[in-house]
Amino acid sequence: MKPITIMICDDDKTLQKLLQQKIEKFCTDRNKPCRIVCCDSGEELLNLPAPDILFLDIQMSGRNGMETARELRRRHEDTILIFVTAMSEYVYEAFDVDALHYLIKPFSDKKLQEVLDKALHQLQNPTEIKEKILLVKRGGLSTKVFLSDIIYAEVFNRKVMLHTINGDIEYYGKLTDLSEQAGVDFYRTHRAYLVNLKYVEKYNATTVWLEQGTALLSKKQFSGFVQQYMQYINRQRKK
Repeated sequence: MKPITIMICDDDKTLQKLLQQKIEKFCTDRNKPCRIVCCDSGEELLNLPAPDILFLDIQMSGRNGMETARELRRRHEDTILIFVTAMSEYVYEAFDVDALHYLIKPFSDKKLQEVLDKALHQLQNPTEIKEKILLVKRGGLSTKVFLSDIIYAEVFNRKVMLHTINGDIEYYGKLTDLSEQAGVDFYRTHRAYLVNLKYVEKYNATTVWLEQGTALLSKKQFSGFVQQYMQYINRQRKK
């Protein structure tokens, strides 16, 4: 089996080493042979062969991570790019260079594993349709949100509140429009709530408990919710 080349580009040697150790453990646990390459700058990165997966810091001396990513994308379209940074303000620019994910320091081992699993899946299925993205317009700005990161959404006073794994996002809109875009992995449990079935932990006739937060479940939606949730579970078992 050909080793996967994973590169870490970060000018902080301590964090670079820590991330390397965590990735090595992940690859061992998944029985995936990998070759990890580390570098300290964007200039050095661009002089090396392109990796399969790249963990790239944004705040670096010289050429910063975002500039490096734009140049990398001009040369190599297939490298799976994951930004690692303590700064959240560049998150929307990350989509412009087709980044798979944007990890904000500090992040948990569980989150790192989820992102690596997603990267491996994309590496093995390059022609598969990429993850769905929602474009949210607010205050004259357009924000991209991964649908899979939305735990649930609720509406009040003509505003939709997205409760995501990275925090809350509020915008003027209709829950009906969001429901149509979200697809079969989401369910409208109540006129004011749309839940991502991925994050459901338990439910009864009136309430759905999620990994973070709860949503109301109306009487008329109960049977439809149970049916769609069971279908979701079956789809996950077949993967």
